[in-house]
Amino acid sequence: MNRRTTTRALAALMTGLCMASGAAMAQTWPTKPVTIMVGVPAGGALDPFARALADQLNKTTGGTFIVDNRPGANGNLSAEMALKATDGNTLWIGTQSMMTINPAAFAQLRWKPSDFVPVLKAVEAPLVLVTNPSVKVKNFAELEKWIKDPANTASYASFSPGTPSHFLGYQLNEKLKAKMVHIPYKGSAPQITDILGGQVPFGFTQLAAATPQIKEGKLTAIAVTGPKRSRYLPDVPTLAEVGQGDLTTTIWFGVFVPRSTDPKLVEQIRSAVLKAHKEPAYRTRLELLNFDVPDGTIPEFESEIASDTARWAALVKATGFKATD
Repeated sequence: MNRRTTTRALAALMTGLCMASGAAMAQTWPTKPVTIMVGVPAGGALDPFARALADQLNKTTGGTFIVDNRPGANGNLSAEMALKATDGNTLWIGTQSMMTINPAAFAQLRWKPSDFVPVLKAVEAPLVLVTNPSVKVKNFAELEKWIKDPANTASYASFSPGTPSHFLGYQLNEKLKAKMVHIPYKGSAPQITDILGGQVPFGFTQLAAATPQIKEGKLTAIAVTGPKRSRYLPDVPTLAEVGQGDLTTTIWFGVFVPRSTDPKLVEQIRSAVLKAHKEPAYRTRLELLNFDVPDGTIPEFESEIASDTARWAALVKATGFKATD
């Protein structure tokens, strides 16, 4: 009986050790607090997205996620800082302009897009061309006439130099053969503030930041830049509808990690982020921020990054734009 009891006790102990070992091996990300690196100031459109993501990852993983705003050089500072962490405890929120325009715009870029591996294309949206109501226009034809009138001071605001907001204004200026002055800002929040205040009459801005002001009548929406009308502004035409289809574009925010991160860890991170991304309440929260939530694959995302890079590189070259950091 003693022998049987001892044998059973040993078997139970071994089973327990195996289960504990298996649990340890199966332990998933994160095991430490995770920093979500954001290359813009608080406010605007990117920051609330990052905070929504942090909140959802907190809920779905039980981990701790902290948003760290590190503005500078159109996101380059945040990219450089994110690349110093390869243990999976830092996520970088890359935007279309950071990933696909910066490589052509910055001559001394200290990082390259291939340094990162995409985890998820998280949200996308068109930009929206808005005017201050003091500009007495209701549609694109009236805005074109206003821009060409020598009596008016035609300038446009961008949320940062070297972004689609900047280059769409440049292209519009070229097409209209106008002499608009570009007024750059450091983020969509100050850009919106100055358009609201009338310091700059109009500009292409983030849909998420502008929609509440549009619905309150504080800004006039002229056109959206996407291939189809936005469900958040269904009465606003696309640029294609007003004869400016070659300016069509959307912007996106993606989640990235350094490519030097262990591939097995990358898959754990991607699994956790995808799980959070599929939560209905989280998707609803993003939609309340006026974002569209795509369901594309990583290869599709990588292909889009490549095509966007080619498009904007050609435009950077045509404009002669050179950014400095």
